[in-house]
Amino acid sequence: MLFTKIHKLSMSKLSIGIVGLPNVGKSTLFHVLTRQLVTIANYPFATIDPNVGVVAVPDERLDVLAELSHSKKKVPAVVEFYDIAGLVKGANQGEGLGNQFLAHIRDVRAIVQVVRVFESSEIIHVEDAVNPLRDIEIINTELILKDLDTLQKRMHKLEAEARTGDKTKLKDKEVLKTIEEGLLRNVLARNVDEALLDEPVLLELNLLTMKAQVYLFNGRKEDVTDDLIHAVSMLHADYLIADLAASDAVPALIKKTYEVLGLISFFTTGEDETRAWTIERGIKAPQAAGVIHTDFEHKFIKAEVVAWDVLRDCGEWSAAKQKGKLRLEGKEYIVADGDVMVIKHG
Repeated sequence: MLFTKIHKLSMSKLSIGIVGLPNVGKSTLFHVLTRQLVTIANYPFATIDPNVGVVAVPDERLDVLAELSHSKKKVPAVVEFYDIAGLVKGANQGEGLGNQFLAHIRDVRAIVQVVRVFESSEIIHVEDAVNPLRDIEIINTELILKDLDTLQKRMHKLEAEARTGDKTKLKDKEVLKTIEEGLLRNVLARNVDEALLDEPVLLELNLLTMKAQVYLFNGRKEDVTDDLIHAVSMLHADYLIADLAASDAVPALIKKTYEVLGLISFFTTGEDETRAWTIERGIKAPQAAGVIHTDFEHKFIKAEVVAWDVLRDCGEWSAAKQKGKLRLEGKEYIVADGDVMVIKHG
């Protein structure tokens, strides 16, 4: 599985954009996720501005630690979900207010593409018939076309900048040329060449097709064909199946987005509060400490660390320390999912 890398973005704000054609279930999903009242109407463009809902990440570990520490409050990790109004063919050129909606996608870290697989004579389809493969192609084509426009404008400027012989500009030009060739073949930018994902010129452009995607098939398992699953695998993406009219997709969807973005949680706990913190898998203790407070990263000395389940089994922090389960870790320690930490800083 190819995962999009995370590039020095704030861990305090994990934002997911819900996209898709009109009437496929985006606003229904948003309602399931946030329990907020949003505009759900049986016609295109009922939602003009993106609704934003902050959703707590379900995590039983937080509950266990809060009870263990007798915490006055517990603070879960959160995900911001953006309900972005339906895209249609020609969105990249402004069809159906598409330019507004595509601009909203730039603000999110990952995309959940809702794909309708259920049949219904009562709910109209903007393309007149349910065809998930076609719908995925329409959405991704609009994202690609918008990215081509963004990329080609930057390449035009680079043409002049590269004439000076600046090696960085020449390299940037080659990087963008490679991505452009991929987009012209209908390949999402994140799938063109994994070696290019860290290139500053690409990060600067914040291309829509560089974002990780999860496909949510709205319907029953029997509505999802092998061809559809194969198509998603060829996109190096992941998927969920959920009947949004009947099920709560929150835990599975959040878990899937964490997987796709390579995220984990660590915890701090005490009498005042128990809190979950979201970080990128593989980062070191000082960077994790910096998510709590910027000064903690710069003045990091060491961290007291214990796995959450070990702490649970010991019953309390002092018992874990007495039993030798507490570890002192330095600047090179890579934080693990479920670590409970006390940061020592100058």
